[in-house]
Amino acid sequence: MKSIYIKYLLTFLVVSVVAIGCSVTDTKENKTMSLADRRKFERSDNSDFEKKIDELLSQMTMEEKIGQMTQINNSAIVTESNWGAGSDLSITTKVDTAKLGKILRTYHVGSFLNGVAEPPQVWYQFYKDIQEMNMNTSRLKIPIIYGVDHMHGPNYLEGGTVFPHALNMAATYNNQFPLDMAHVTAIETADIGHQWLFAPVLDLARTPLWGRYYEALGESPYVSKTMASIYVKTVQGETEIAPYKIAATAKHFLGYSDPKYGWDRGETDMSEQAMYEYHVPSFKAAIDAGIMTVMLNSGEVNAEPVHSSYRLVTQLLRDELKFKGVVVTDWEDIIRLYRNHRTAIDEKDATYQAIMAGVDMAMTPYTTDFGDHMLALVKEGKISEERVDLSVSRILRMKLEIGLFENPMPRNDRFDRIGSSENRAKALEAARESIVLMKNESTLPLDPSKIKNLLVAGPNANSKSALGGGWTLRWMTSDETIYPKEMLTVFTGLQKEFPQSMVSLASNANEMKSKASQADAIVLVIGEPAYSEGFGSIQDITLPEDQLTLIESAQATGKPVIVVMISGRPRVMTKVYDGCDAVMFGGLPGFEGGQAIAEIISGKVNPSAKMSFNFPKSVNRLVPHNHKISEVLLAHEIPNPICLVPFGSGLSYTSFEYSNLTLSDSVITADTSEIKATVTVKNTGSREGKEAVLWFLHDEVASLSRPIRDLKYYDKKLIKPGESATYSFTIRPNESLWFPDKTGKQILEDGYFTLMVGNQKTRFKLSRQ
Repeated sequence: MKSIYIKYLLTFLVVSVVAIGCSVTDTKENKTMSLADRRKFERSDNSDFEKKIDELLSQMTMEEKIGQMTQINNSAIVTESNWGAGSDLSITTKVDTAKLGKILRTYHVGSFLNGVAEPPQVWYQFYKDIQEMNMNTSRLKIPIIYGVDHMHGPNYLEGGTVFPHALNMAATYNNQFPLDMAHVTAIETADIGHQWLFAPVLDLARTPLWGRYYEALGESPYVSKTMASIYVKTVQGETEIAPYKIAATAKHFLGYSDPKYGWDRGETDMSEQAMYEYHVPSFKAAIDAGIMTVMLNSGEVNAEPVHSSYRLVTQLLRDELKFKGVVVTDWEDIIRLYRNHRTAIDEKDATYQAIMAGVDMAMTPYTTDFGDHMLALVKEGKISEERVDLSVSRILRMKLEIGLFENPMPRNDRFDRIGSSENRAKALEAARESIVLMKNESTLPLDPSKIKNLLVAGPNANSKSALGGGWTLRWMTSDETIYPKEMLTVFTGLQKEFPQSMVSLASNANEMKSKASQADAIVLVIGEPAYSEGFGSIQDITLPEDQLTLIESAQATGKPVIVVMISGRPRVMTKVYDGCDAVMFGGLPGFEGGQAIAEIISGKVNPSAKMSFNFPKSVNRLVPHNHKISEVLLAHEIPNPICLVPFGSGLSYTSFEYSNLTLSDSVITADTSEIKATVTVKNTGSREGKEAVLWFLHDEVASLSRPIRDLKYYDKKLIKPGESATYSFTIRPNESLWFPDKTGKQILEDGYFTLMVGNQKTRFKLSRQ
């Protein structure tokens, strides 16, 4: 025990010497940046803002500064709350003035977060009461900023427009939808005081064992960075919410989504090269788009907790990626440094480690202990006031940039925009284009004029909560009574879509069997209930046995079987797949999903989504599309071993023919040259349809092993029957042909590349001479 303590003490002293030295190493240029230089580097071009920041810092007490670095859950300031665990939480969204007053007067807290879905007037009054008390209490009139996890539209606003989750959005391959969701989220939430948006999630969907898989924009770094950039620019630049602005959050930096055992907040083992290749691009794109805040990974990367990682939070995020905004912890993650990771002796030590790593604000979120620890660390000389000022300047700058100082109070005169028919139409269209038709043995669409009896069964057939998934009205819930009355399930959606048919619901397998003889077809809606975070961490992604048995029972009836999977990730169903006449991956399509699925089944809507991940064939082969040849060398000798349904595939009710893939040149040079690739896509079917064209590249020989195919561009167009459309992709070396080494340096090498699109392929050469 004594030797362990001495080892810890020596480590602590070494870290302390480095940290108190107040210098930052620039790994790219091998220079150091003092805290003063960093303050200067991060100053904006708005001289009025910077003057205000300097004035406030010169007047603020240390307690007031630390208060700005503290974020408290709203359960600490309401009249009644039972936060509980999982779906059993309850809260009365009404300010307890005694509780709030104490927190403001004693700790000067600058931010609150969280809640459950409430009507807009309730949110308005709640935030108004908080801000009014704060402005009356704050000596320097520094406004509160309120943060909310509006993950897929305004999902914590009663009557709000709820979009599909990110996994579905990626499957649309339509950049209009992240723009639409950002716009709707902004105009429906800014007025009620929700100006700090804890979205978008920029983690990659690398393992479906992870319980937050559905929050990611699929498994492609290109899709993630493209849609994220659009979302950030739109939500932070929205003009229709004037005089307000919104600060978005890129989360969870970095590598959060690939825990080696699948458990949420677990450790990720990855090489530095893989980090730069797969996990950095979406965050870099968000930073380049002007993202104001970054939330950290709750887990570890290569045994180092991210919340105490100077390498990741300061050297990578700030020095290499040039992020200048606010870094906020995730839920309780400073406390977890000593409670879970066991890399700190106590919470005070954990606080020291996190701040010196580069954290600006602690989502504590239940207690004010962070403030006490910070104050003690400053008084002891372990954390300098200069270091505190650096974080506070970032927080004040964010509040100034979103207009909080000028317009701290909410407004309630534009609530007619919330849940408007126009907004819901955007969410419906996103849902329609997000549902993947995986298999169709000429069964779909079902003609409503010919179907007399349609039988619907399965655990999610009449569930609203399953369609919304986690982060919908509550953190997670199965309470169907809180969902909008007008919201359709798949079952009620089919009743609406097949008005002349007898659409009946079977509550179990026996009832399904008894009703099957009269049915023209059976629709089975299977998958998962709503879950969030750790509650979704599972050890086996096989579809539950009772659901497999249900599918087998339906197949035994001899009737056409249509399976719809409502789920936050793929669940392995290989055992029953071949016996299904049609299969759809519905994912988590949101409040309009029931209607969208019914319209696809009836043929009113022609499906156009494509997989945003490889749908696994077996539980022990979870391989992304951009794997390397060396990773599955033997497997390529086995028929169809990689997945059941590949990334980028999805069926339509029409057919498309690819032809005439051409390049403007066969050689491209590294400096200024570019090649334009074009391909012709003809609609050879009988109805119009949208086709997403995905362009992949493969670097044939390189100094580091390269992905067998890597998505580099996509586009989507509507093509009428018999007509053709030309799609193009401009290939530039500095955009599409380089890869990172283990230091993040861009490597561009001579050699041949294979270009793949549809069933077409060609090659070209890169020459640096």
